[in-house]
Amino acid sequence: MSYPGVDFDVQAWQLLSPTDYVNPQPQSAYHLVVVGAGPAGLISAIGAAGLGAKVALVERHRMGGDCLNVGCMPSKSLLAFTEHQTNPDFNQAFEWLRQVRAGIAPHDSVERYTDAGVDVFLGDGEFNASGDVCVGDIVLKGRRVAICTGARAAVPGIPGLRESDPLTNETVFDLREKPESLAILGAGAIGCELAQVFARLGVRVELFEMAERVLPNESQLASATVAAALTAAGVTLHLGDPVQRVNGSGSIVTNNASVTCERVLVALGRQPNTAGMNLESAGVRVDEQGFIVSDAKLRTSNKKIFAAGDCTTRSQFTHHADAQARALIQNALFFPTAKVDGLIVPHCTYTYPEVASVGLSEDQLQAAGTLYEDYEIYFDELDRTKAMPFPEDLPRAAKGHARIFTAKGKDRILGATIVGADAGELLAPICLLMTQDLGLSAAQRTIFSYPTRSEYLKRLGDAYNRGRMTPFVARLFQRWMALIQPRG
Repeated sequence: MSYPGVDFDVQAWQLLSPTDYVNPQPQSAYHLVVVGAGPAGLISAIGAAGLGAKVALVERHRMGGDCLNVGCMPSKSLLAFTEHQTNPDFNQAFEWLRQVRAGIAPHDSVERYTDAGVDVFLGDGEFNASGDVCVGDIVLKGRRVAICTGARAAVPGIPGLRESDPLTNETVFDLREKPESLAILGAGAIGCELAQVFARLGVRVELFEMAERVLPNESQLASATVAAALTAAGVTLHLGDPVQRVNGSGSIVTNNASVTCERVLVALGRQPNTAGMNLESAGVRVDEQGFIVSDAKLRTSNKKIFAAGDCTTRSQFTHHADAQARALIQNALFFPTAKVDGLIVPHCTYTYPEVASVGLSEDQLQAAGTLYEDYEIYFDELDRTKAMPFPEDLPRAAKGHARIFTAKGKDRILGATIVGADAGELLAPICLLMTQDLGLSAAQRTIFSYPTRSEYLKRLGDAYNRGRMTPFVARLFQRWMALIQPRG
């Protein structure tokens, strides 16, 4: 892959934060002033403008936020490239990343939003005592304000870590040279995904996690399956052994080991981008970690000011920010009737195999003392999977596994986890069932194409239906069959 004379990053940055851009003259007042042009802010701004509202949008860095620039799309581009290329090359993989990012950039560009009627202001947004947003000397007066400033990588106070000049998701995708070795701190979704990527690219990867397993918030089976895949890719796992300090530029010291790598990557959680906005002057309350405190209708302690996205919640997913933004538009511009406290929010780790979950896990159900029923299936029971030429040593769950929890004695889905290829796609119908308050009986009544992996849901619906065959119902059926006894 070669594009002589083409710099895709320059193309993207000129669209997302043009160097020659001049902020417009502000209108006397706006229906909505949005601070932050990540997913929540972009959807809030363009959605409100599409309804005829006067909208101002403030962004201090680049349009698109983390998802486009340093999050979802760069990581998924690298995962896809390294999975589908034989002996993937580091430079080609990162060039593909930049090409994908540049291809999406027009959708989030300054030009697209100005063409949609949004006044875009590039610069730091800060509140004054009146609750107005200031960008330098420009004062933006809004009937309502939406804070959508997102979050950034957290770098904990491990001795020597900051001094080692660690990579984060904000810098790792800018690499231009392949490191010989990489220590990754944190085996959550980001840590596991990038561990698999860099191992495929021929980098020695050491993955550290203080919990006893990777993906500690997922099921035991999901964790074990992903751990096996990482090990098979060449990743060395250091589990249940917290990092004590970092010496020099990359010597990781735990209780039981000392490992030296060329670079260190931190994947240990996120912290909100709320500092420096003068929120206290505007009467906007934050919690002890800096997250904005908001109610189910996204209203902050200043009822004129709303907040959405990663700066408000620890459930930090682009699709969650999208859903919050849609509620924000309703509540900020019309009658405040939309609530976000009951949203069904799935999440997915895009390793191979993928892990996708929604709702409550078994650990959460047991901790809450909730009575539940458990339905599971391995996809190698499905004819479509039997036709797939998997390696003989591949763990059974890696071929596909689904587990669904329902309320005891009720046709209501409480949670689900799927492991396997395209797990995020296969989880979608479960999310739909849960959102529409439908149970597994609805899946049992649905016709699925044969042979497909989506038949797993039909199988689980059948299992649920068989579970309704109580002794009493069985006796009724027996009596009915006796009444209609066939005659010779």
